[in-house]
Amino acid sequence: MAEYQAPLADMKFVLRELVDLQQVTELEGFGDVTPDVAEAVLDEGAKFAASVLSPLNRSGDVQGARWQDRRVLTAGGWQQAYSRFVADGWNALSCPAKFGGQNLPRVVSALIEEMWQGANMAFALCPMLTRGAIEAIELRGSEAQKSTYISKMTAGEWTGTMVLTEPQAGSDLSAVRTRAIPAGDGRYRLEGQKIFITYGDHDLTGNIIHLVLGRKVGAPEGVKGISLFVVPKFLINADGSVGERNDVECISIEHKLGIRASPTCVLSFGQNGGALGELIGEENRGLEYMFIMMNAARYSVGVEGVGISERAYQTALAYARDRVQGTEAGARGGARVTLIHHPDVRRMLMLMKSQVEAMRALAAVIAVSLDAARLHPLEEERQRHQAFADLMIPVLKGWCTENSIDITSLGIQVHGGVGFVEETGAAQHLRDARITTIYEGTTGIQANDLIGRKLARDSGFAAGAVIAQMRALIAEQAGTTDLSQNAAALASAVDALEGAVSHVVENYAKDIRGVSVGAVPLLKLFGIVAGGWQMLRAASISHRRLAEGRSLADAGFHQAKISTARFYTDHVLSQAPGLAHSVIHGAAGALADTVL
Repeated sequence: MAEYQAPLADMKFVLRELVDLQQVTELEGFGDVTPDVAEAVLDEGAKFAASVLSPLNRSGDVQGARWQDRRVLTAGGWQQAYSRFVADGWNALSCPAKFGGQNLPRVVSALIEEMWQGANMAFALCPMLTRGAIEAIELRGSEAQKSTYISKMTAGEWTGTMVLTEPQAGSDLSAVRTRAIPAGDGRYRLEGQKIFITYGDHDLTGNIIHLVLGRKVGAPEGVKGISLFVVPKFLINADGSVGERNDVECISIEHKLGIRASPTCVLSFGQNGGALGELIGEENRGLEYMFIMMNAARYSVGVEGVGISERAYQTALAYARDRVQGTEAGARGGARVTLIHHPDVRRMLMLMKSQVEAMRALAAVIAVSLDAARLHPLEEERQRHQAFADLMIPVLKGWCTENSIDITSLGIQVHGGVGFVEETGAAQHLRDARITTIYEGTTGIQANDLIGRKLARDSGFAAGAVIAQMRALIAEQAGTTDLSQNAAALASAVDALEGAVSHVVENYAKDIRGVSVGAVPLLKLFGIVAGGWQMLRAASISHRRLAEGRSLADAGFHQAKISTARFYTDHVLSQAPGLAHSVIHGAAGALADTVL
């Protein structure tokens, strides 16, 4: 089984051509991140992913995390890999400089994150959650909390978690019952049980900082009574050193379909008097604060979908190039050929390749807006970028993760029977990908967020702005002979998207159940069309570069970009009208009383 190799050529194309890196470097704090610097970071990240993380992917899956003597032990090699990960500065990549971070733009760190996810998804979950916890404390924590926690977490000496789910609540956070009892000195004693806590306990660091949703005694019922607390595994002494063990304990870990080397913990708070914690921000605003972390995690899970899809594609492509089976279609009595010569295998590989490239491009464009929404000097531009990011994060999370299941499944299909055998690695990719559509909010939750908060609430304004950008690109390319068919197909798909968005905006208030039936099809439609938008942009740039007369090596890359965009147009973007039909007309059959 070949090790993961970061797709550096495509990543650098995205960085150089599809995003405005010059605009990014003009944002406060990013002035030193030249294209050469950014590409050098990608090169080093690719080496680390291939040489350190990827070799542990299979062994970690086989060994898994272990719960032994009430301690959680990670798989062999995990501790050494994590130590090197933090020593080389990867944990601090996009963290604030004032807390010891490298403060790289999100678009650069997102491409590096994709490498971690492709090389070893189970490992990558730990730093992903730590980064989200850092952001939540940075934005809503007190100065004392920032001083206590962020530098240690940035350095990777401590990790962070997001502690939401309870056995009786699931995704319904209004049913959270964990109690927070005032303990004096501004602290609280937390009592309750939480489930599905990724890296809730482990042996990689000396402390774990839990961000926990709970209710102060006497708080209102429902989501309005939820607060956010920071609860360390080990209490922190006045001088900042690690003190005695807090009353939080992992009482079991889950036995999972995939990501087996990532410990998914059941945590008990307060078995012996209460786990001491501090309130973050104001009382009863915990869910609002947690969404800071959750939105960051949702974006990262979308990137996770890209990474695991790329890994599955690489595995399938290598096998198809190597495996000799059958003769070429139409060649009677001809020589036996490798799988990659068979038309249906090529179709499957191109479905994988084209969607991965579209997903990667969309993630990068969103990443630029995440930084611009914080740092652009003009308020109007900050608002515009924030609206775009808010709209597209549920799309990215839902679409990329749903695609990852299809793409990793195709990877098994390319392998045939041996793909069903664990030793090839293809099966692990599908097993690992399967969780991505569930955690940080299922696809249905992302889709409901899209139709309710992101479309109906602003009457489709943000979506209209994106559609306008798509139509501007179509107008530019309509007269380009080589790309006119792509542009015409995107125009048809945009029409379908616009009609579906209008249906949601016009009917959400009066028929929320009917509109909700079409929520997931609309999310998929939005993802497919947004991906088509980026693929046409990529093809347009490559067409221009070919006209300029680049080197032969570059010419091959750019010609492949154009061909891949054409495949996406014919095989993926062509699904748009059917999805729009489901959005607009799909409620009657689903909601009929006689059906279920």
